[in-house]
Amino acid sequence: MTTLHPLQIVEIRHWKVAMPFTTALEWGSGTRPAVTRLIVELKLANGVKGYGETICLLDFIEPVLLNTVIPIALQHRACDVERFTRHVFGAGYYHHKRAVVMAMAAVEMAMWDAHGRAVETSLSKLWGGVFRSQVEVSAYLFGTSADALKSAAQSFLDDGYRSFKVKIGMTPASDLSNVEAVRSVVGELPLRADVNSAWTPGTARRMLERLRPFDLQYVEQPLELDDLNGHAELRLMQPVPIALDESAYTQADVGNIVRNAAADVILLDPHEIGGLWQTIKAAAIAEAAGIPVTLHSGGELGFSQSAYIHLASSIPNMSISIDSERAYLADDVVCVPPLVKDGVFSASDDPGLGVTPDFAKLDQYRVSSIRGAYLDASRPGWFSTKPAY
Repeated sequence: MTTLHPLQIVEIRHWKVAMPFTTALEWGSGTRPAVTRLIVELKLANGVKGYGETICLLDFIEPVLLNTVIPIALQHRACDVERFTRHVFGAGYYHHKRAVVMAMAAVEMAMWDAHGRAVETSLSKLWGGVFRSQVEVSAYLFGTSADALKSAAQSFLDDGYRSFKVKIGMTPASDLSNVEAVRSVVGELPLRADVNSAWTPGTARRMLERLRPFDLQYVEQPLELDDLNGHAELRLMQPVPIALDESAYTQADVGNIVRNAAADVILLDPHEIGGLWQTIKAAAIAEAAGIPVTLHSGGELGFSQSAYIHLASSIPNMSISIDSERAYLADDVVCVPPLVKDGVFSASDDPGLGVTPDFAKLDQYRVSSIRGAYLDASRPGWFSTKPAY
């Protein structure tokens, strides 16, 4: 009888949950009433369990998890993250990396969590130790009402936030009024704006010139995600730093951004790149080119938020405040969620991710379908185009 290695993965189960936002989040691709996430639990031969989470925006993610990722994961140990990742890509997804990264990320996170729990070590220590003990968070602002944006910015400011991000790319008029409204409240504190690929190259040149007086920390994803040449040209022709997010889903994407000198800042997301280890490697690619990185937010619940804190506390060039939509979440599915205090998260020394599941909440928020992140129920027939204007 063969004795299994203690870290061999022997069981995996998952939940699909939809967590409502306290107010629907308005952005260039629609309106988001809730965030849908996949939560994974895996069990090791030694009885230790690990948990992972990923964003679930579209219908193909769960079938890929069930039909490809989980069967492959059951062939590996929790410590075999690199081999597991290559195995999934080798199952045909090297042709279609963006089709597998989100499904793979939940299991990969659970592998790290289980490994950390098994050796009683936090993830940041497994990755080289804590580089920064405090992780700054950017207040995230949505909508097109100047008065509402001012009120929200003031509320975040009163709560101790010292970094701000505002969505633009919804209408030409609100591109300016949104930035002006927030800047009028936060003074000289860092402020950035996210376009979500709404601009044509011509509009980008015009708008960046008009936004110049507001001294933005950066403008995120101004052009369509595949247009690396266009972003490289924008960097050279004007002073506002260019950040890329949707262009940086995979490790290869990040390499191409660096080769093309297409960004001053890169936003990484472990769910969109295929896992925590892939995020660390992508950050190193950027670090070699002197490019700072930060983290994109898609409504992280407690497992992913904890993973974000471990990443940001251990990656040296993750020197820019991370995005977070945590302030808008109605609830969570972990027993003690990570806490923002005075605009920062504190690094945890607890084993693995450092959070435990609340199974009652996992059952309470369990759903069978995705709560849409795209389109807008209040505008039948409407859909976004990229670029829009």
